[in-house]
Amino acid sequence: MSILLPVLFPVLRLIRAAGLRLGLPVALHLGLPIALMLLFGLAPTAAPALAAVAPAPGVPTAATATAAAHADWLDNRLAHWPDWSLPAPLPRPGHTDLAYPAWFAGTWRARSHDLSGQEPDLSYVVRFGPDRRGAVVGDRAFNAAAIGRALLGEQLQGVRNDPRNPNRQLAQLTGDRQLESSVIGRRSTAPGAGGDADPRDGMAAATGPAEESAAGSAAQGPADLFLADELSLQVLHGPGDPRVSRVETLSRYRRLGPGRIEAEQWQASYGSPAEGLAALARHPWHGSLVLERLAEVPADEAPEP
Repeated sequence: MSILLPVLFPVLRLIRAAGLRLGLPVALHLGLPIALMLLFGLAPTAAPALAAVAPAPGVPTAATATAAAHADWLDNRLAHWPDWSLPAPLPRPGHTDLAYPAWFAGTWRARSHDLSGQEPDLSYVVRFGPDRRGAVVGDRAFNAAAIGRALLGEQLQGVRNDPRNPNRQLAQLTGDRQLESSVIGRRSTAPGAGGDADPRDGMAAATGPAEESAAGSAAQGPADLFLADELSLQVLHGPGDPRVSRVETLSRYRRLGPGRIEAEQWQASYGSPAEGLAALARHPWHGSLVLERLAEVPADEAPEP
């Protein structure tokens, strides 16, 4: 949500979560992918990745030790889903967007699937491209709009980026409602690096694509893997007092070839920070994503954010 927005697909989940957790009076499907939430700009800015350091043979460096610690934390987080809780050591983002591996660049047909089998699959188009620093990032507004419309139809009127912060988006909904989404914490592997072996690989092989955990620095591993764990704050504005919740999405992406990426995602929501910074996870969700490269955005699927 992390299209998973690119975050890549957080946006979808954001909207869904708003309806489920905040009382949004629209027809939302339980258990839809977190992709929407990530896409919605819930993706936090990634903590600066540690530069790869070539240690002397047999001599570990501080960088490699830190990377291993981050990877261990992500693996542990995944292993304990859905029994997550806050606070968690997810570094607060700055104004730098989440950077994806170079192989994310381009336009993709995304298909999300609820692994519980209780909800319909969704299909939408997402895209990634270079920012001013040359890093590959998700087109959050475009992706959020595409996912939101696949889920909500005309009830989603548009999505706007905050020009000062790529980690904040505003979705305009019918009924004079607005959903404000901001990434407030993140760990991810360094673009171009992967993650350590997933402790659930055996299960993933039987249920769907493998999942990644996210590290704040450079958790080194296979170059065809990318992990991101993001915590977002969502505020629903409309009639009455604003309604607030937090959503965490952990995504693991695996490149299977130049034209296909598969992912598995885990999500949970938490109450408003006003209820206390400490919180137990609610409404767990587990799904998979498949991205297939397109030459261009189909004319009938180019949403106007």
